[in-house]
Amino acid sequence: MTQRVLILGIGNVLWADEGFGVRAVEELARRWKFPDHVTLLDGGTQGLYLLPFLEEADVLLVFDAVDYGLEPGTIKVVEDDEVPRFMGAKKMSLHQTGFQDVIATAQLMDQCPEKLCLIGVQPVELEDYGGGLRPLVAERIAPAIEIALDYLARHGVTAEPGQSAADLLADPAILRDAYEAGRPSEEEACRTGDARFFPAGA
Repeated sequence: MTQRVLILGIGNVLWADEGFGVRAVEELARRWKFPDHVTLLDGGTQGLYLLPFLEEADVLLVFDAVDYGLEPGTIKVVEDDEVPRFMGAKKMSLHQTGFQDVIATAQLMDQCPEKLCLIGVQPVELEDYGGGLRPLVAERIAPAIEIALDYLARHGVTAEPGQSAADLLADPAILRDAYEAGRPSEEEACRTGDARFFPAGA
């Protein structure tokens, strides 16, 4: 029986390197075409809304920015039972706790994919609202994709050069090139929050 594969990018593209996972799956879809039993999904910060996708998958491959406590830009790969532990060990934002809950819920329902793989990168910068990926993290997209392709090949999935369906990815308006080209500069717009609510004299 053909294994159903879910390739998932999670994170928040509004907070600099937090968007690594989403941008990685976006680039994977732009450059590679997969068989029909493989689904590519921009999971963003959707949390438990992702549960139905996990329930349908036999193999789950996740791209994410993860605080492993390593040097910025470091790629670390964990598999199977280690994945839930690393998703919540050092939480950077609400989406990590949310996705750890998704995996735990799927396991409780006996609907969790049999094989799990997390390809994570140590972020450089997170406190930049409206900022894009830092160059060091952006450079890790290509090697992360190579790791993913090798992992998928070990599970019988062969990708071909081309493009994958984009119906489960971000709207074109917030794909990386459009988003980064259209955002205001730091001089034009505050990038650490809403300046109207900063304490006086801060």
